[in-house]
Amino acid sequence: MLSDKNADVIIIDPEREYSPLVKAMGGEVIQISATSNNHLNAMDLNSEYGDGANPVILKSEFILSLCEQLIGTSNLGPKQKSIIDRCTANVYRHFQQGNYQGTPPTLQDFREELLEQNEQEAQEIALAIELFTNGSLNTFAKNTNVNTDNRLICYDILDLGKQLQPIGMLVVLDSILNRITRNRASGRRTHIFIDEIYLLFQHEYSANFLFTLWKRVRKYGADCTGITQNVDDLLQSHTARTMLANSEFIVMLNQASTDRLELAKLLSISELQMNYITNVDAGCGLIKIGSSLIPFVNKFPKNTKLYTLMTTKPGE
Repeated sequence: MLSDKNADVIIIDPEREYSPLVKAMGGEVIQISATSNNHLNAMDLNSEYGDGANPVILKSEFILSLCEQLIGTSNLGPKQKSIIDRCTANVYRHFQQGNYQGTPPTLQDFREELLEQNEQEAQEIALAIELFTNGSLNTFAKNTNVNTDNRLICYDILDLGKQLQPIGMLVVLDSILNRITRNRASGRRTHIFIDEIYLLFQHEYSANFLFTLWKRVRKYGADCTGITQNVDDLLQSHTARTMLANSEFIVMLNQASTDRLELAKLLSISELQMNYITNVDAGCGLIKIGSSLIPFVNKFPKNTKLYTLMTTKPGE
């Protein structure tokens, strides 16, 4: 993929397994946590974000979801939503008038705008998000200070922690959407790899955002690949099941018995075909392409530097 000069690769890495490979290939590893000096601005925005429409309108929807996640409720009332929408438009006005050049606003700016409103609801929203804007969990409330323009980027989210993880996943996905839309405008492809994808389905807002992204990326000149060893956890989500059932290309390696049964029902795998994912060696499995199921063997040579960089087996 990187041999194509008009393509970029973005990885979401929840277990810090890709860093050696990414660094060896000259990529950028972005470690994000509450204590890290790395910051990713949740309000980053480019002129192509809106897919032909006003980018700020689409971004306002994202900020609404983000506020619901920050506040911890999915029941923002009409007044609260109107205030958030108004403040979003206000803080972006100068940036939008400058043709999306210069420094975009931050969540800290957004909170300041809330505090300037007369409504009591605005003051309550400002207080509710204070921890994530001016408090100890303000990682996504400052200007981006990491290189998000490298052709190979790895978002290391291992140390996000329980409080920051739901928001972090949402912001990372939005950052990727920014990159995809910008790449499409310049004729570049984007390849996205999400390891341990089941984690994103544990939180409502990141699951919904990913579902929308999954459906839209192809028309943006991008493709998205999800990777997991926890098929059972993945299939607990109705959204994940829908995505999996509608995926044109699926690679299955050796599967646990409960996972095999669920996959067989979901993907119409026959009992004979199940043998190709039952107690098989590493590198052996079954590929689903459209409605076709094809067994495969792909033994990766172990005596290579690439294998050493990629393996997650202790002692190898």
